[in-house]
Order: sequence, then structure tokens, then C-alpha cells
Amino acid sequence: MTEATDRYDPLASAGAGPARPEPRIRLASPVTGEEEVEAMRDVLASGILTNGPATRRFEAAMAERHGTEFAVAVANGTVGLAAMYLAAGIGPGDEVIVPALTFIGTATAVSHVGATPVFADILPDTFTLDPADVARRITDRTRAVVPVHYAGQAADLAALRRLADDAGIALLEDAAQAHGATYRDRPVGSWGDSAMFSFTPTKNITTGEGAIITTNDEATAQRLRLLRNHGMSQQYHHEILGYNWRLTELQAAMGVVQLGRLDAILATKRANAVILGELLANLPGVVAPVAAEDRDHPYLIYTVLVDATRRDAVAAALDEARIEHRRYFPPIHHQPIYSHLPDPVLPVTEDVYDRAVSVPFHSRLSAADLADIAAAIAAGVG
Repeated sequence: MTEATDRYDPLASAGAGPARPEPRIRLASPVTGEEEVEAMRDVLASGILTNGPATRRFEAAMAERHGTEFAVAVANGTVGLAAMYLAAGIGPGDEVIVPALTFIGTATAVSHVGATPVFADILPDTFTLDPADVARRITDRTRAVVPVHYAGQAADLAALRRLADDAGIALLEDAAQAHGATYRDRPVGSWGDSAMFSFTPTKNITTGEGAIITTNDEATAQRLRLLRNHGMSQQYHHEILGYNWRLTELQAAMGVVQLGRLDAILATKRANAVILGELLANLPGVVAPVAAEDRDHPYLIYTVLVDATRRDAVAAALDEARIEHRRYFPPIHHQPIYSHLPDPVLPVTEDVYDRAVSVPFHSRLSAADLADIAAAIAAGVG
């Protein structure tokens, strides 16, 4: 049994474990400046710190950017997913199909509303849900399918939309990583019955914490507003069981400014993707991210596949170069909290995780940084 002192503690001081050199190239580096400071200063001066005009501006800007009638801001991505599921009427006894290669919140939010996540496999190029495997897992208890736009690249939304419509179930997009992405020239967030965008510091644009749910359905938008604010349709009149899932005005004001930065950030990252792809092109056993022709890839995450026998060596070479890296993401069906569920057969998910190395890809990377990342990968593959 693991000793308590060896367990992960996110609040532990830096000196509690083995000392590690400070990364020279970090995974994330948010782009912020005086504009965000000024926007939040204006909010503080107004005295309105929640449920105010900044939230409405942020919602309107996100809805316009992603081609939807409505957008509802909430406190963070996990509660955003739960709110989206609840607004779709999902609850105990229901099943929701999700990928296993995603951040665990996609699945735990299903559990939070009393439903059961069903894990489906992914496609080997985009790492997004495989529509054929989704079709095999639909039952009479299935209420929704949740495509995750891995690294920001859209899933095969046309195929998944057809599947959902034919089965009479909801299509709910986990667009946490996909701000500004498109599929067949149409924004993500507008294909599903609703979609959740997250704004944690690793995202292309950030409010620290926070999320927005987009939808074209007015009844869904109204239910989301009730859910985030104690079920109140007017002061102290509670229509449904709600929660305190509000975004602050400070975060919303920052979000409006960040959204204005998005196009420049995406242009830089797409240009850098070409550069890094060329640097990796001739390395044996290395596969750079694939961008499907009918999608605009925002490259939130840059996951490289290497030979499974060399993955640890690549990780060690990145450590030696003080380049931060992760494996996005450990398959959820292996997590202890889901050990009670039937073990699904997900060969592509397993293969991708065995070979995956996710390296820094924020918009502040220099040409020298990209060269150093490629050199470390080259050293690892030998």
C-alpha cells in the first residue's frame, strides 16, 4: 500500500518531494497584459462583481464567435459539463458515451449527475471519437454522445450528428480545448445541442477558471441560467434545484479581452505547427499531429507519437533539456474510480497513450524553443 506521505498533494510545498529543476520551456504561458488589468479595474470600480454587464458581454461575444444564439457562463469547465448534462435531462439510469482519452472531467461530470459514462474508442489520426465504435455502444439507455475535440481539433461532427439524430439522443460537444476551431467551415460549439468551452490557464485563452456553454435552444439556455444561480428566475423565487455556478464579473471582463486576442494566438500556433512538423518530419518513428483537411486546428495541445519502446527515453531527453511535458491524457477507464465498470476494449486509445508525448506549444514559443523541442525528441528516439 502506498504510504500517505507518497500520495499526490496539489497543495504541498515545493520542498515536500524530490527537487526538480525549473522547466526552461513550460507547457503553458498565457498571453495577458495591461488590457486585462484595465478591464478588471473597471469592474472593481463599478461595484458589480457577479451577474453583471461583463458577463453578458462575454456571453454575447462567445455566441457570436461560435455561431450560436445563446451562451451561458459558469464557474468552471467541470460544472459546465454537469450543467450541460442536466440541461439535457440526463440523470440516474442513463448512459453517456464519451472517449477515454480526455481529461477526467468529461466522465466525472456524467457521474456527478447520476448517469454512467460508457467509454468508446478514438480514431488513430485525430484522437477523437470513432463514430463506428460509438454506434456499437449505443443502447436503449444511451441519452447522449459527447465528442471531445482533442487538442482543439474538431471530432467528426457530421458523422456523430447523424448517429445522434438516428438514435434520438443528444450530441453534446466537449469543446473545452477548441476555442475558434471549425469543422467544414462552421464553428465548433454550433454542431451539438450544446457545447462547453473552458478557460483554465492551459487553454489558448484564459480567465483563470471559468467556462461558457453555447446552444441554439432557448429553453436549454434558460435552464442553464437557472442551474447556475440557485434555480432563481427572479429574486428568491426558485423554480428548480440549482447551484452556485456563477462566473465572476472580473473573469468575464478578462474573457472579453482574451477573446479579442484569439485570432492572433491561433495564427501564431498554426504557423509554429508547420515549423515543428518540418523539424520532426524525418525522425524515425515520430508522428507529428495530423490536421484533417476539413478542420481548422487550434493546436491547444501538441501530442507527438513515438515508438512505444522509446517513449520513456524521449521523456527523459525532454527532462534533461528542462522542457516540460505530459501525457495527455491517461485513459479514464483505467482510473480507480471507474474500476467497477466493465473493462472496455479500446485498442486505439491504448496504443496512442503508450506512444504519446505532449510537448509545449503555447504562442510565446520562439523558433529556438521549437528547435530545442525537436532536438530533445530526436535525442530520445536515438
